[in-house]
Amino acid sequence: MPSSPDASAFPRSDWLTSARRAVTAAPSSAFGVGDPRGRPELRTALAEYLARARGVRTDPDRIVVCAGFAHALRLLGGILDGPVAVESYGLAFYRDLLAAAGRRTVPLTVDRAGARTAELAATEARAALLTPAHQFPTGGPLHADRRAAAVDWARAHGGLLLEDDYDGEFRYDRQPIGAVQGLDPDRVVYLGSTSKSLSPALRLGWMVLPDTLVDPVLAAKGTRELTSGVIDQLTLADFLAHGAYDRHLRRMRRHYRRRRDLLVRTLAERAPDIRVSGIAAGLHAVLELPERSEPLALGTARRLGLALEGLRPYRHPDSTMPPRDGLVIGYGTPPDHAFPAALDALCQALASIPRA
Repeated sequence: MPSSPDASAFPRSDWLTSARRAVTAAPSSAFGVGDPRGRPELRTALAEYLARARGVRTDPDRIVVCAGFAHALRLLGGILDGPVAVESYGLAFYRDLLAAAGRRTVPLTVDRAGARTAELAATEARAALLTPAHQFPTGGPLHADRRAAAVDWARAHGGLLLEDDYDGEFRYDRQPIGAVQGLDPDRVVYLGSTSKSLSPALRLGWMVLPDTLVDPVLAAKGTRELTSGVIDQLTLADFLAHGAYDRHLRRMRRHYRRRRDLLVRTLAERAPDIRVSGIAAGLHAVLELPERSEPLALGTARRLGLALEGLRPYRHPDSTMPPRDGLVIGYGTPPDHAFPAALDALCQALASIPRA
């Protein structure tokens, strides 16, 4: 996936320190049957961190730990009513999860200011899944007016906003944008995970829920914790409480920003007519291509041993937006020693595209 982190940068030493400390301090009851809410140590640490770093308004009793965003969406899809509005460009996997739960998805137009949330009023949607901090995959934050419009719609229509904050901590050119959840905690479900910040291998995520949804989500999840290991929960709680998470994020922001800057600088030199967008935050960028050139660029990249994704497969099949040609470039994934070669192969692939 283009927004995957650099696996070689996982903070092994600091994580091991937290694991030892957390296991030593944990009560014996922690090693019994798991609570489906998640460990109280982790929910307490998350409530403090999310309030400080993302402007989320909550308390530990409204946080439910899960195994990542996909797990959260499966649980929510089973308790929602009616159609769910989604951004016209997004992961087909998430649309499929909602469809499997019986939820029809309705596309919202996406432009450089994010999803056109004013369109919600003209739909039958009862909920809307949004990526406000950094639209995936096209990039860019949801404009403040559109955030307000989404919240106004939810209040007026009894709707619910599902906020996918998948990489909100990685913003490079200005302070991170606060979560939409802070505007109305009773109408927004805030969804986060460690998949981008630490590693998708941890399978740790969280839902910050309105009071009215806590019991339905727990009923859907079941009476025992079957998805997220207690040891990892305790370790993440210690990692947060002792500041290791903040230190790791600061290191990774510098690391990914250097990657992004090198990508932009190289393309400016070797492919100056290719526009790069969505680079103010996150772990990926979009290279905008001439019309109908996406298949050629992808084919050339494959022959050069480079795994890339095109922009077209992210488009909702019912969207009225015309298809766009582009490449979704994950600049966070390659290890340092492989990054220059990957950039060179990318530039070779772009050189194969006929220019207008």
